[in-house]
Amino acid sequence: MGDVVNLRMARKARKRTQRATAATENRAIHGRTKSDRNRQQLEQRRDAALLDGAKLDRRETD
Repeated sequence: MGDVVNLRMARKARKRTQRATAATENRAIHGRTKSDRNRQQLEQRRDAALLDGAKLDRRETD
């Protein structure tokens, strides 16, 4: 037969692990310094400008 499990404790443990994973995700998103956020934003803008500059203008002629 299986082990006896206290459901209340199991629910609390599961909720704790869910909160811990959510906290690590939030730290990754919001736990950056202002300079890190600005640097990433600058890199994204630079990459977008590079892609837009390399875009070929293909116009169909009638």
